[in-house]
Amino acid sequence: MNITLYYREGSSDKVYQVSLEPKGDGFIVNFAFGRRGSTLNTGTKTSSPLDYETAKKIYDKLVLEKTAKGYTPGQDGTPYQHTDNEQRSTGILPQLLKPIEEQEMQRLLNDAEHCMQEKFDGKRVLLRKQNGQAVGINRKGLSIGLPSSIIHSAEQLRGEFILDGECVADVFYVFDLLEQDGKDLRPLPYGERGVGLPNLLATGPAPHLELVPTAFFRTEKKRMLDLLRESNKEGVVFKRLDAPYIPGRPNSGGPQLKYKF
Repeated sequence: MNITLYYREGSSDKVYQVSLEPKGDGFIVNFAFGRRGSTLNTGTKTSSPLDYETAKKIYDKLVLEKTAKGYTPGQDGTPYQHTDNEQRSTGILPQLLKPIEEQEMQRLLNDAEHCMQEKFDGKRVLLRKQNGQAVGINRKGLSIGLPSSIIHSAEQLRGEFILDGECVADVFYVFDLLEQDGKDLRPLPYGERGVGLPNLLATGPAPHLELVPTAFFRTEKKRMLDLLRESNKEGVVFKRLDAPYIPGRPNSGGPQLKYKF
């Protein structure tokens, strides 16, 4: 298994190769990088052979890291759509999650005050559309470029808004709505903020914006948990339904909690 990724913007014309290769009784992950057409630098992410599932996770993570930086499988190296205000402070910050242990996770499965969602292994991003133009905002509140497909999808939706979600390759997984048409929704409970998301995403063709599935009852949570574990996903997130959106990370506890498998 192997993939070649490309990045081209201005004078930059780079290539990055990742391969998952059998060796002995296991598998290794190798990489190569450099300017297109030149001799590439090489290296490995595995000092010794690993079982297939472990090596595949390393391979997938490496590919995600590169695509999150703008590398694409297309040979034209289509870059992210950047903004003229790249890395400028927006004053807008996300609400960050606190980690929990297995015992607390099991308790929250039975807690009707918390819903549960998949924890994606991507890049946490806020997505703002204003004056007809969409731009990404990172966890430090700085404006950033995003894949053109995500920007284009956001600009097809009606009105102005700020979405919270996770960027994985060229898909933006949406799980919160912070502002819509000039109204600040952060003071509202999470359960109320989320109500408007399906309607907003249905206002235009936005194939690269996907609503994150949510489980509310124990049976739903347990079913989702088992499926995510079986699929070797990253983990789960619990969100208190009656909590407002508060930027930053609390010193302890908090209304949004994450459990990594």
